[in-house]
Amino acid sequence: MKAITIYQPRASLVAIGAKQYETRSWQTEYRGPIAIHAGLKLINSFPYEFIERAYEALKRRLMGFTHFHELPRGAIIATAELMACHRIVEEPNQHPHYKAKIGIKVYDIVASADERLFGDWQSGRYAWKLDNVQMLSEPVPARGKQGLWEWDEKEHKIS
Repeated sequence: MKAITIYQPRASLVAIGAKQYETRSWQTEYRGPIAIHAGLKLINSFPYEFIERAYEALKRRLMGFTHFHELPRGAIIATAELMACHRIVEEPNQHPHYKAKIGIKVYDIVASADERLFGDWQSGRYAWKLDNVQMLSEPVPARGKQGLWEWDEKEHKIS
């Protein structure tokens, strides 16, 4: 199964369904099952509004959650389907967070205020649409990599 490493707390925001798009500086042609790997790094340099909203979203969904340092790291924490990879473009008189370009056509992306806050929606980046996200009952330790990488889920019992 393909896997993508995402730093915390964004990885857990994907796992609980609060973040449906993973924004990246690069695109992929891959579509299909993908494992969500929480990287070892914990990012602490977010704006206050991000921290406040992320904390509230995680607290609502994760029993006993009190601090970002408690989130699993260095592990597969969810599986999903990578449905699409949209190029984020800025249209005249439009906010860039709402548009995606596929070929020469521009499409609207429905992204909530939290979604925009939880990603990097600068024009020229890519919004990877994730669907059917299933958080694992227990994190599965795994070593992450840059880019898309192969994770052999058959070696690990996942539920």
